[in-house]
Amino acid sequence: MSRQSARTDLPPAPNPARPEDIRNVVLVGPGGAGKTALFEQLVAARVPGHRAREGGHERSTALTATSIESDGLTINLVDTPGFPDFVGELRAGLRAADAAVFVVSGADEVDRPVSLLWRECAAVGMPRAVVVTHLDQPRADFGATAAMCRRTFGDARETHWPVIEGGAVTSVVPLLSDTREEYAEARNALLESVIEESEDATLLDRYLEGEELDPDVLREDLRTAVARATFFPILPVSPQTGAGIEELLGLIAGAFPDPTRVPLPAVTTPAGAPVKDVACDPSAPLVAEVVRTTSDPYVGRLSLVRIFSGTLRVDEPVHVSGHLGDFVGHEVPGHPAHDDDERVGPLASPFGDSHRPKGTAIAGDLALVSKLSRAETSDTLSSPERPAVVAPWVLPEPQLPVAIRAATKSDEDKLGAALQRLVAEDVTMRLDHSSDTEQVVVWAMGQAHVDDLIAQLADRYGVTVNVEPFRTALRETFVQRCSVQGRHVKQSGGHGQYAVCQLEIEPLPRGSGFEFVDKVVGGAVPRQFIPSVEKGARSQLEKGVLTGHPVVDVRITLVDGKAHSVDSSDMAFQTAAALALREAANESTVALLEPIDKVAVTTADEYLGSVMADLRGRRGQVVGTEPGPEPGETVVHAEVPQSELARYPIDLRSVSHGTGSFTREPLRHDLLPADKAKELLRA
Repeated sequence: MSRQSARTDLPPAPNPARPEDIRNVVLVGPGGAGKTALFEQLVAARVPGHRAREGGHERSTALTATSIESDGLTINLVDTPGFPDFVGELRAGLRAADAAVFVVSGADEVDRPVSLLWRECAAVGMPRAVVVTHLDQPRADFGATAAMCRRTFGDARETHWPVIEGGAVTSVVPLLSDTREEYAEARNALLESVIEESEDATLLDRYLEGEELDPDVLREDLRTAVARATFFPILPVSPQTGAGIEELLGLIAGAFPDPTRVPLPAVTTPAGAPVKDVACDPSAPLVAEVVRTTSDPYVGRLSLVRIFSGTLRVDEPVHVSGHLGDFVGHEVPGHPAHDDDERVGPLASPFGDSHRPKGTAIAGDLALVSKLSRAETSDTLSSPERPAVVAPWVLPEPQLPVAIRAATKSDEDKLGAALQRLVAEDVTMRLDHSSDTEQVVVWAMGQAHVDDLIAQLADRYGVTVNVEPFRTALRETFVQRCSVQGRHVKQSGGHGQYAVCQLEIEPLPRGSGFEFVDKVVGGAVPRQFIPSVEKGARSQLEKGVLTGHPVVDVRITLVDGKAHSVDSSDMAFQTAAALALREAANESTVALLEPIDKVAVTTADEYLGSVMADLRGRRGQVVGTEPGPEPGETVVHAEVPQSELARYPIDLRSVSHGTGSFTREPLRHDLLPADKAKELLRA
């Protein structure tokens, strides 16, 4: 959606008068299944003069939306990336739409991420259809693919059958009305499925008695079942020849629900009180959500907005609410809680890489809004008289850390602002500035996500960065009890510096932190300087005593010392305490601690052994397993060194054949193995 512009060669933007005249449809599915080619053919079929690109398509990394008109309806089509790294774009498409078309290849298996997405749509009652592409490939088999979809998705059934001539799909046969014998088996199976969904109890008896049922009645029952998400049609479509395109458009117009028939997301006030009277009505108070934002140095900021209630108008004031952290349970970097008022900029109807101006956007519609300077992805737009917050889709946490550094001083000057902008646009990306390792760390969904980030930095902001190894935040600790004297004595004419402190250092259990104990007797160290000793010790522990990492889990006891009536001072005793700690530190008294994360890995049962073996190979300790959230899944609980998880999102995808996901949270610091500690000490 970046670098969009108005084009003069396009027809006017659709301007639906009622929500009932709108259909919002998202195309989802694995990468390489042909979603983008299908998307372009659907647009070309309804936009005069628009030609779909021929040949292969590059992997899509961003959502693309286009509004078209068909049979008096406005159809908002949304194409989403198929690669799992770009789940944020996928979620934006799902929030924008009311129904989903799952695009699968007739020459490939339905992978696990697609089946999980199907279940996710089922959980919210989203109507779905399946489109089978790539039927011109040698190993393609429509019947086998449809059977696989049934096993994976449930009550999915072929409504059309492909006609393949010369290795290409030339047309599709409507099974409800075609009575040829070669399609009898598929037709009977479809009839039985439709009859099961019909509210007419007499249909089954009439069918069993051999009565020829009216195809128009059956089609109406099929559409009703599709709209209420109890039946899922499977259509063969060839983006190359256009076969099946009209049938799919007919299904979208006739069977997919309009926005008034779709449950609205939960809406609250900014304080969290429920707002119950939200309705898909243009005359109701405004409630809309920013499902995606992007900005460009040339055209500024653009927000893709789904209007759930009311009407969005140019130059009218709106209230912008952002409370993403309230829903995920923690503050989200780049998305602080905020409530602001601003005016709506120019509105447009999306058309791929371009747009068409429009004056208003009613409930149920999608619109591009320019120059919403205070609105970010997942924010809510509402009436200033009745501020509201729409509950956002829950998104997975980014788990792949990547440390980056500006290539030049010029890049460094621009990097901070560019990263802040990209993180604000993409809620599946997180930015950390680690004071422990002095690294700028971007947390992403996977390597492709990282590659896209680096490309956007270069293309949109002219910033070049280098990727460097991600470093974990180590700690030091004393592992032996020792006694040491810190002596800071300097005489150079006039007032000198004099402080001597005798310290005892002993290790504490993990997680104990730092303790300071005063056991001085007889005034060897004047009372006013005892806090100075503690302050100097704390300062040195924060800096580290051996490798520059903070020291934890230690007790320091001040047992004796000496002072001078003139030359002793606060700073002198701080320095003496720091010298004592550095004097005590060596490879026999100090050890390194590494961070340990608590990890929960969800994987398909058939890959459980491989996942557990991989965790052990990462020095992980498996502490238990339990049944997963879905049948055939298991959750593995383990404790794994954080350094071993740096590339785990990528490796888990390989080990689990795309079925695995994981969460993690900091647990504790444990001793770093001696061999690895020696490597760091030598470095």
